[in-house]
Amino acid sequence: MKEKDGSAAANDPRMPSAAKPYVSPTVSPQDLPIDYAGFLAVVFGVVGVIFHYKLCSWLAIIFCAQSLANMRNFEAEFKQVSMAFMFGLMGLITNYFGPARQVKSSR
Repeated sequence: MKEKDGSAAANDPRMPSAAKPYVSPTVSPQDLPIDYAGFLAVVFGVVGVIFHYKLCSWLAIIFCAQSLANMRNFEAEFKQVSMAFMFGLMGLITNYFGPARQVKSSR
């Protein structure tokens, strides 16, 4: 069943002359979704440094890698990811190469 007015021909994707390239909409940096991986990387990095938890420092490094892989806005997110990476790396260095933790004995 063909239409004679030509409206079907204008929407036909099989016609190369009617195809239009996709143009992604521009989104301002304030309207981007929250980078939860970057936020968790900062939180785990700080907790790993303050409380000397190796697991939190490793999780900070993992979430940094995930945030780098999914980075949309380079200028805004790179500062957060680099800070989280530094906290995670600092926590790992102090946990593995720093002085041993003193265990308090109960008397």
